[in-house]
Amino acid sequence: MTNPLLADWTTPFKIAPFDKISDADFAPALEKALAAHDAEISAIAEDATPASFDNVIGALEQAGGDLEKVLSVFFTVAGADSTPEREALQRDFSPKLAAHFSRITANKKLFSRVEAVWRARDTLGLSDEQARVLMLTRRGFVRAGAALTGAEDARMAAIKSRLAELGTQFTQNLLADERDWFMELSEGDLEGLPQFVIDTARAAGEEKGATGPVVTLSRSLIVPFLQFSPRRDLRQIAFEAWTARGANGGATDNTEICAEILALRAERAALLGYESFADYKLETEMAGTPAAVRQLLTDVWSPAKAQAEADAEVLTAMMREEGVNGDLAPWDWRYYAAKRRVAEHDLDEAEVKPYFQLDRMIEASFACATRLFGLEFKPLDVPLYHADCRAWDVSRDGQHVAVFIGDYFARGSKRSGAWCSAMRAQAKFPEVQTPVVINVCNFAKGTPALLSYDDARTLFHEFGHALHQMLSNVTYESISGTSVARDFVELPSQLYEHWLEVPEVLAEFATHYETGEAMPKTLLDKVLGAATFDMGFQTVEYVASAMVDLAFHEGAAPADPMARQAEILAEMGMPAAITMRHATPQFAHVFSGDGYSAGYYSYMWSEVMDADAFEAFEEKGDAFDAELAASLEANILGAGGSRDAAELYTAFRGRMPGVEALLKGRGLAAA
Repeated sequence: MTNPLLADWTTPFKIAPFDKISDADFAPALEKALAAHDAEISAIAEDATPASFDNVIGALEQAGGDLEKVLSVFFTVAGADSTPEREALQRDFSPKLAAHFSRITANKKLFSRVEAVWRARDTLGLSDEQARVLMLTRRGFVRAGAALTGAEDARMAAIKSRLAELGTQFTQNLLADERDWFMELSEGDLEGLPQFVIDTARAAGEEKGATGPVVTLSRSLIVPFLQFSPRRDLRQIAFEAWTARGANGGATDNTEICAEILALRAERAALLGYESFADYKLETEMAGTPAAVRQLLTDVWSPAKAQAEADAEVLTAMMREEGVNGDLAPWDWRYYAAKRRVAEHDLDEAEVKPYFQLDRMIEASFACATRLFGLEFKPLDVPLYHADCRAWDVSRDGQHVAVFIGDYFARGSKRSGAWCSAMRAQAKFPEVQTPVVINVCNFAKGTPALLSYDDARTLFHEFGHALHQMLSNVTYESISGTSVARDFVELPSQLYEHWLEVPEVLAEFATHYETGEAMPKTLLDKVLGAATFDMGFQTVEYVASAMVDLAFHEGAAPADPMARQAEILAEMGMPAAITMRHATPQFAHVFSGDGYSAGYYSYMWSEVMDADAFEAFEEKGDAFDAELAASLEANILGAGGSRDAAELYTAFRGRMPGVEALLKGRGLAAA
């Protein structure tokens, strides 16, 4: 019988047949897919005919179809619905995949044919897109070590394999810490908590098999608990558990893993001739150099820290008024900030939350995409990997554009955070293929599911990534969708968050879950008026994480990352009552893989652009201006990585942005 992962999928739009796939299918399918890809690569490398774009670069673009099918399904379920069996498979697969892709980039015959096409590029009559794909392919080979020989070549392969193992181990350790810890609450411990927090805690208790309500380390539960619980002792226990993820000693401790990862990355960069891993990593990004990143972060740090220190004084005074002596602690900040928000803005999260139903926010994100880009969304009834998932057929003018899958609820089997991935990317070569895109979030489940305003922003953020995938309009898969510079990839997602803040969007979709009534204008005005509230805190915790990430990857790798983290924060003058958004042992962006390593700054780099880009719509006086929306799709959302990121942004905006719009947007600009 044909393995369902490798069969021709006859499902609607060729979505993976999840109902026919079992965990037992993954390992044999991977072995067959790897062998098939090896054969394809060998045929390209051994081809005796003169090297051309078609028989080298075009052939590479076509190769690996079965492998893509297997991995797209596996990594989807491994991240969003993990089991001990899938975790074991992941540990087994990681070194195999690392070795496989290392063999490709280390294939000297293949590289020589890529080089031959590169040398002849000016004589081949290539389209702009073909020239771009050729450049990126060759650069990828060189940066992967294809030009290395002998012992250096072998060492590079070993480093890649070990890094893959460590990244998997880091992720699984973090998941275990997040999954295994919870704090049981008595009925008395619930006093002072809004009903939505109580309901969420009870639902979490049921999921954990506890006898009553619990607090877990899911951000959608622990953050509101820290905001609303009057019990300082419980807030401290919960906060310390949250910040200790990955650093609890024993089998799930990540601190030594982080040290080894940093050392291996530094060695990898040195083998390729770079001064540091940061220099290596940033070479292909918009920022270009560590100095440019540091300048951006420094420009934002100073006003953010000043604001946070002023805010800390206000919160400390509030704490004193309640008879609490001692210093303002990190487990105090959110509690007193929430009280201050009520006092200064007459805005209580518990009052706001009933208006942010998950289903209505999904509708809002779709409605904005309809007005901006003409997309239509129709529910799609197909088997998916979990009962919580739902799917839509996305079309425009009657033509199918994409399949969109949403997996929104937190569960123990899902890693933390929120992300977007494409199970199939858009392409026109060797044949037209439409994308299958997934948004995964960790919202607290309820009846109905209610979101915080921050949760709603997350939903819009991830849907912005999804639009980048769905509206992609390029020929080659390697440059489609989000295959762009890391510090450019967050532009579409962060830009899309702005449409949640458009008053007419909130007026239509922010409706009370019981009455169905729209949010009162007075409350709406308060929500929008408080948009920059506590932004000093939010900016400080983010920039601190970005600065630590950058420093870790500049110069020599620290033997003791935790000690180095402390040094960096002390040098910055980190406010005592604020912690990094992601401390080192739980910094999955940086240590679960190379993706955001030396690149966590990317969110802020992109925010400089998104703030400036939305100003273009504000200047038009219409958040849904048709001409600008068309330009946004043509030059950014549809273009993928077909051109340099700075060129794409300039084509949309007419110029590159400065940091001013970001500071203004965050309420940190000088008065």
